[in-house]
Amino acid sequence: MGQMVTFKRPDGKDCNGYLASPAGGDKAPGVVVIQEWWGLNDQIKGVAERLAALGYRALVPDLYKGKVTLDTAEAKHLMTNLNFGDAATQDVRGASQHLKQSSAKVGVVGFCMGGALTVLAALYVKEVNACSSWYGFPPEQAGDVKTITVPLQLHLAEKDASFPPDGARP
Repeated sequence: MGQMVTFKRPDGKDCNGYLASPAGGDKAPGVVVIQEWWGLNDQIKGVAERLAALGYRALVPDLYKGKVTLDTAEAKHLMTNLNFGDAATQDVRGASQHLKQSSAKVGVVGFCMGGALTVLAALYVKEVNACSSWYGFPPEQAGDVKTITVPLQLHLAEKDASFPPDGARP
């Protein structure tokens, strides 16, 4: 079973997160799991637990600083007020650096809002070894995706009105 942990961001501030580890796996590969717009809820903790069961150390940074919702309007409000640049370069990077202390390789996976942040991690978090975005990508002004050098996998659906595959082409 996972536990809440505190780790340092690159700017020295603390960030909380949910860490799930495999049995005896302090040196296991790490995965930063980025939440959807609902917050650090039981569903995303379950994703971390499933990754731990597969042999990974999975850390979910708490991007909303303790706020979780089931309400769509509130989730949209929380996401809209999230500083994506800070979340990617501080919270996600801090989580990556935390895992890298004992994991030789660290990946990032995110879903929807977390998918967009995963693409930003591929752009700005030099500690990661691979990224996998599930149906989300950031706006063009967030950075030049043509400069991404880390392996990045995008999962998109042909009939997804929010994140159509054509929107991911540079």
